[in-house]
Amino acid sequence: MTHPLDRLSWNALSGLHAEFSVGTDTARRYAKGYSPIIGFADTDRPPFDALAPYCDPGEHFYCENWTGPAPAGWRIDYDATKFKLVWQGALPAADVTPEIVRLTPEHVPHVMELVAAASPGPFGPRTIELGEFYGWFEGPRLVAMAGERLRAGQYHEISSVCTRPDFQGRGLARRLTTKLIRQQMLRNEIPFLQVMRDNVGAHKLYERMGFSVYREANARIVTMV
Repeated sequence: MTHPLDRLSWNALSGLHAEFSVGTDTARRYAKGYSPIIGFADTDRPPFDALAPYCDPGEHFYCENWTGPAPAGWRIDYDATKFKLVWQGALPAADVTPEIVRLTPEHVPHVMELVAAASPGPFGPRTIELGEFYGWFEGPRLVAMAGERLRAGQYHEISSVCTRPDFQGRGLARRLTTKLIRQQMLRNEIPFLQVMRDNVGAHKLYERMGFSVYREANARIVTMV
């Protein structure tokens, strides 16, 4: 049986997150405003023609698990690999620090300002609606956040973990990530996250926390031209 993380994007977009996505029974994307991620039922022969009516020229998308040439009407802008890491640790203790704030739509301007400063990966102004997101404020500024994104079976992704460059080294992202791990485990979910191969520091940190690599997967950014 195929593991839920092996076709992660498709399993999320056609399953537990179908309400947030648009497309067909062979190709889907998150609706505009959410994370720009696409998925295909068959990644050996991804039907980009079926996806095209739901996309606009110039839109950038993240996808995984296909390695062929760019199809007509599309361009490959980035081609690398990423690690999928699954939580293997114990239930973390509760963190009741008052600086940790549940992020809501009213916080979107703060969130997008942080995204511009910290580049956490595929993100849109409605991404925080895909799960629970938490942030750390210093005065009026959001300086760190972490949240939930893709879901496949019991597996729930911890995503968009980031900190403003001038606030790094204080363990803020780790505390936010730990809070999400605890909440997911209490919901009988399995936390996982994804790290690009060249992000060695984050990879080592997550393994020290209690994550371990499930597999390495292809990762691409493509643009409709």
